Amino acid sequence: MNKSVISTDQAPAAIGPYSQAIKMGDTVYLSGQIPLVPETMTLIDGDISAQVHQVFRNLRAVCEAAGGSLQDIVKLNIYLTDLGHFATVNDIMTEYFVQPYPARAAIGVAELPKGANVEMDGVLGLA
Repeated sequence: MNKSVISTDQAPAAIGPYSQAIKMGDTVYLSGQIPLVPETMTLIDGDISAQVHQVFRNLRAVCEAAGGSLQDIVKLNIYLTDLGHFATVNDIMTEYFVQPYPARAAIGVAELPKGANVEMDGVLGLA
């Protein structure tokens, strides 16, 4: 199977030697998205809610560039610098997903790129 690069200017450009996503067959592997505003490549102003919303907008843009949507995410990984924001992430997630929700992990980390408080990556299943 050939792999193909998924790229869109509607999500932040990669800030390292990686692709926004890679498609292999009917599976798309989404790289981590932090709350960067694509047009400025700076972190969005605001609290954790603003950051989580921006991450979901970035993920949605990459999903759409791959020919899918957030609803096609089968596995979502959430990285938080403060697990005290777990309930906020859960509340916001229900604005972007409907049941059946993707399989998920929420992981506390010491720090994230560019000083972000949240990062998410995932796997998209296209069928």
